[in-house]
Amino acid sequence: MKLKTYLKGAALVAMATFLAACGNTASGGKTEIEFFSQKPEMQATLQEIVDDYNKSQDDVTVKLTSVPDAGKVLKTRISNGEAPDVINIYPQNADFKGWAADGQFVDLTSEKEILNQLNDGAAQTYAVNDKIYNIPLTTNVSGIYYNKDAFKKLGIEVPKTLAEFQEIVAKIKADGQTPFAEALGDAWTFNGYAQLAWIQSAGSAKAANDYLRFSSKGAISASDKVTKNVGAYLDLLAGNGQKNSDGALYADTVAAFASGDALMMANGSWALPVIKQQNPNFEVGFFAMPGLTSDAPAMTVGAADMAVSISAESKNVNAAKDFVKYLSSAKAMQKYYDVDGSPTAVKGVETEGKFKEIADVAALAFTDQQAVWLQSEWTSEETFWNANVSYIKSKDLTAYTEALNTFFDTMK
Repeated sequence: MKLKTYLKGAALVAMATFLAACGNTASGGKTEIEFFSQKPEMQATLQEIVDDYNKSQDDVTVKLTSVPDAGKVLKTRISNGEAPDVINIYPQNADFKGWAADGQFVDLTSEKEILNQLNDGAAQTYAVNDKIYNIPLTTNVSGIYYNKDAFKKLGIEVPKTLAEFQEIVAKIKADGQTPFAEALGDAWTFNGYAQLAWIQSAGSAKAANDYLRFSSKGAISASDKVTKNVGAYLDLLAGNGQKNSDGALYADTVAAFASGDALMMANGSWALPVIKQQNPNFEVGFFAMPGLTSDAPAMTVGAADMAVSISAESKNVNAAKDFVKYLSSAKAMQKYYDVDGSPTAVKGVETEGKFKEIADVAALAFTDQQAVWLQSEWTSEETFWNANVSYIKSKDLTAYTEALNTFFDTMK
């Protein structure tokens, strides 16, 4: 009896060991891995890339997952110990950093065949405790879209300083036109502009977060020069939007800009495909946020967009690494770039002459003129969005700083 029990137990252990070694197996004996995406607008292209990979070899089958509320779903799955094998995740975010430090992702620091396909330093930018847990393939950038034809007709050039920016807005208004397309009903749409206002006013992204996030409680003051300069940048938006901008949403502001009802729109590289869908009858341009003075470099803000990590819980880490290596190749990312247009860190992708509309700002990506989103050091960001909109509506700098102190003091 004891012998039979022992043999039965040994058989179960052997079977468990076999299954653990095999991991998930698709039909035909192939290893199956899951690729979880948070880019629904790129689902069709990502599926093409996955299909190309699946056809390129006989050992691994990748299945693409794209679901509504992907960020929330991903958090739940990681919390439940059900993380996908390969995950499109944003390494600038606080939750990623916490998960990486907690050992949720595979250390890719030694994966030279993957890392050598990227521009130097691209992955190191998002290292956690000096280890690489994420492969950033593309980045987004923020700036100001503008109507090139209208600018030319008014004799306006891209501003190089805050003062020139103020002059441009005044000239557009004097001509009876609307300076900005705005979506005050979608507070997130001002996030890039507001962060750039803080970065330029403070002198750098680090200085901005030192003032906002890492200063003492209650330190943000309406009387400080930095805050007053931020107010000057935000004042350019105040009362200068299209009709009904108070309740306008993202789609409304894109439509207002693309139709020519407003000559500028503060937003990010992700908005270009949506703008082009509207078929504007003018040439679209995109400029970075000018500094306070002419010797201050123009800046953009953004961070990794299509970026991937491998779950440490994956039973098929080697297969996942092979797919990430393919996804990081010039061949795969060329297909992605040709649709998305976001600046890419992958070597060998042909970008010359493509997506000319955002080229001036895209050229700043992966340089010291691209700041990483300030909220990478915050625990949340929605209150910041709402504070910016409240200021744009009221121009009350004291109320603005009070709201910011209330928000940031919880992190201090």
